Amino acid sequence: MRQTGIAIMMPDMIKDPFARLGLDREVLTVSQLNGRARVLLEDVFSSIWVEGEISNFSRPASGHVYFTLKDSGAQVRCALFRQSAARVRQALKDGLQVKVRGKVSLFEGRGDYQLILDTVEPAGDGALRLAFDALKAKLSDEGLFSAERKIALPVHPQRIGIISSPTGAVIRDIISVFRRRAPRVELTLIPTAVQGREAINQIVRALKLADSRGFDALILARGGG
Repeated sequence: MRQTGIAIMMPDMIKDPFARLGLDREVLTVSQLNGRARVLLEDVFSSIWVEGEISNFSRPASGHVYFTLKDSGAQVRCALFRQSAARVRQALKDGLQVKVRGKVSLFEGRGDYQLILDTVEPAGDGALRLAFDALKAKLSDEGLFSAERKIALPVHPQRIGIISSPTGAVIRDIISVFRRRAPRVELTLIPTAVQGREAINQIVRALKLADSRGFDALILARGGG
């Protein structure tokens, strides 16, 4: 199983942070230490992208969002304040793989460092799943999945249109099956690309052409791989 790591894009570290802050001889209080550490962290990590999995997700009544971002070996606390949280379109939840952008800061009262986020985006399989779920919900809201919109297939279709690539194993397999099991069915191939940038436009045109021909049924087919 692929392990997901936390990838951090960061600027070059400053060469001598202690000399820069005058810490080589000065004795600090704990409050001063945490305050200066916060300034240093926010300066060095002012805007970074990090990828990981959400856990311990919470959204209290304040509207702020809090969660832990983790991978197989480490974790970091994250805060997404109300105004930034309102801009996040996808539903966040435990187990979701995300990419986040923000700054590293430090909660001075406890000495805990955390990510203060302004952007959260789905990553990897999570991005594809969220896009699919959003499209499915949109089509469902439009009533496209309702029973009254569905067209019953004829029991014995005689004219079938096939929208697929004219080359490759898939069209050969379709023809072979029909020759064995339904040799009297009339098959019409409407050739189109089924992958690549032009596939969407070509498939839409093929569907419109097929609709004008009055087929009993359509097969939209793409091979594996």
